Amino acid sequence: MDHDLDALLGFAPDFDAPIPYMARTRAYYAAIGYTTPYRWAHHLAAPFTPLAKTLTESVVAIVTTAAPFQPDKGDQGPGAPYNGSAKFYQVYSGDTAHDHDLRISHIGYDRAHTTATDANTWFPLPALRRAAAAGRIGRVAPRFHGAPTNRSHRVTVETDAPEMLARLRADGVDAAILVPNCPVCHQTCALTARHLEANGIPTVLMGCAKDIVEHAAVPRFLFSDFPLGNSAGKPHDVASQDATLDHALRLLETAAGPQTTMQSPLRWTQDGMWKLDYLNLEQIGAEELARRRAEFDRQKELARPNRPARAA
Repeated sequence: MDHDLDALLGFAPDFDAPIPYMARTRAYYAAIGYTTPYRWAHHLAAPFTPLAKTLTESVVAIVTTAAPFQPDKGDQGPGAPYNGSAKFYQVYSGDTAHDHDLRISHIGYDRAHTTATDANTWFPLPALRRAAAAGRIGRVAPRFHGAPTNRSHRVTVETDAPEMLARLRADGVDAAILVPNCPVCHQTCALTARHLEANGIPTVLMGCAKDIVEHAAVPRFLFSDFPLGNSAGKPHDVASQDATLDHALRLLETAAGPQTTMQSPLRWTQDGMWKLDYLNLEQIGAEELARRRAEFDRQKELARPNRPARAA
């Protein structure tokens, strides 16, 4: 039997590989009635800016796709269904000297395998503060910045990424850590990282959607093979969160050139079975697909009032 040979050779099962997010999302949206396939950003090369200082002398910033909690926008708590009304469409900033209530109900994280009970898995400000206190980095930048999850490549490249660059420059940032959550978040952060790097700010992207990030081509990518929404480590596991950040910092220091991917050695589960579920049409019936199409349309309408005329 092949599986006996696999066991003898120490091979992993075929399904225990990074989830093909681009293929699954394309097939999924076609199945619920969206016949025009989405075009994922694709580059064959990436810009690269080496660190100008050692990390112990560097000011390091966080770029996040999480949204500030808005009490008037419905359920945004742990396990909340997708909430389009909580989306944001313009770059925002926050003071890193204070704690912030940032949430991910507005995006498509993996709700089957993580419940969003620990913001430290998508917003690693506490871990970055610990790194600064330990002397691993010079200091945390005075502000963190929110990047809108925008399906429009043009808006991200021509509007949001330049705005992000201007804010990071104003803060005297020496390096930026970008932390996406959903599939489109990974594309947004990849395009933003490319723009920052092309304009002199070294970056590292901490993410879970390997195919999307590598398709867009980024300078440095720390890949955690975790469910979406856990780019900064496992929930309620400080050691995992600190280790994930340290891997990203080491990648900032050691990458010899662009398109350098480092995979975290941490595992979500030993069997990897969770990878079979996300937007997998083999596990979703026709009735459920129809329900999801109706819900998707409803959420688009809920998000519409927040959307400026320029957003797509």
